Amino acid sequence: MFKKSKQQETVKKSVIPRNVFFMGLVSLFNDIASEMVYPIIPIFLTTVLGAPMQVVGLIEGVADSTASLLKVVSGWLSDKLGQRKIFVTFGYALSTLSKLVLSFARTWHFVLGARFMDRFGKGARESARDALIMESTEAGQRGRAYGFHRAMDSMGAVIGPLLALLLVAVYHDNYPKIFLIAFIPSLIGVLLLILFVREKRRGAEAAPVKVVLEVATVPAVKFSWKSLDKNFKLFLAVSVIFAIGNSSDVFIILRAKNLGFSLTLTILSYVLFNFAYSIFSYPAGAVADKIGSKKVLTFGFILFAAVYFALGFINQAWLIWILFPLYGLYMALTDGVSRSYISTIVPATQSGTAFGAYQTVVGLCAFLASFIAGWLWNLLSPSAPFVFGGIMALIAAAVFISFDFLKLNKKSL
Repeated sequence: MFKKSKQQETVKKSVIPRNVFFMGLVSLFNDIASEMVYPIIPIFLTTVLGAPMQVVGLIEGVADSTASLLKVVSGWLSDKLGQRKIFVTFGYALSTLSKLVLSFARTWHFVLGARFMDRFGKGARESARDALIMESTEAGQRGRAYGFHRAMDSMGAVIGPLLALLLVAVYHDNYPKIFLIAFIPSLIGVLLLILFVREKRRGAEAAPVKVVLEVATVPAVKFSWKSLDKNFKLFLAVSVIFAIGNSSDVFIILRAKNLGFSLTLTILSYVLFNFAYSIFSYPAGAVADKIGSKKVLTFGFILFAAVYFALGFINQAWLIWILFPLYGLYMALTDGVSRSYISTIVPATQSGTAFGAYQTVVGLCAFLASFIAGWLWNLLSPSAPFVFGGIMALIAAAVFISFDFLKLNKKSL
């Protein structure tokens, strides 16, 4: 009798919660749409619109920083109102509309506007979405939950570029038409979100609309920096160091092109990166649940440094087929795992704000990182951004590791 109940408990724990499953589907369709256009945008900017590399860096920096600035605000508001879904829905809807704007791009200014809108949507939804996943999952299963979500998200990044390649061949490099078609899967994702993701009830709270109209009646959520776990503060510091060298992925795409890849091979290599990211995300989350997220994250930082140094020094294009899957493994080891790590050191009532604070800090650094990368690429060489990124990643890993060493020394004194 005891064995049977234990087996039933194991089966129950292995099942992905309903909200996590459907949020995974939403991310799958949204990422199919986003990744239909993302690997094409830098090529569209530089070859069709004639934008210089500084503009590419500027657009990606503005896009990422826009998302980042909003994440802490939307996360805090979702904590204050006790609502997650309304922010998630608004964010995905706005990103869907950005595909329509992008289809009208005739100068790089339109691309900047569309990317701004898309990242505004990302900023509005991401911290609330991560908090919703956290609230829908038991504490010991969060590595797997975030791993599943990132796996579905990155699988969209496998399907999207392949669809883009097909459409490039069919429409003979008619990029605006491809951008317009990308609107369809993005819309499907929004509909799935509205129909199947359920907001968690919090006691006797009223419906979402009523809560919004009566903000004054909602208890204030206090977010004190002093009350936060010191491990969270350390992780923010480490993440800042790492993020300054972690420029937009458009630079690894352009590096493949710089080494002699055609448009088709460049997109296929990007697909390979996302395929590796997808298949390793859930196992990485499962490992993090067993041995601890911090160990997995540290290894991810070191792997990033190795890949970036290699991207900086190689001169043979075929090595891209090895480095891009390794870069996907790095993403699997850090993206969902970082969310799992944060979920273990902040209370649920502050989770939206904490996720938002982390994402905002990292995103603001990403703006600086993309700007630096574009500047280094133009003034020094295409290798320079990657060497710089590798150095910053090693410093971040060293700081992360040394924290535990310092704690051990203090105990021994």
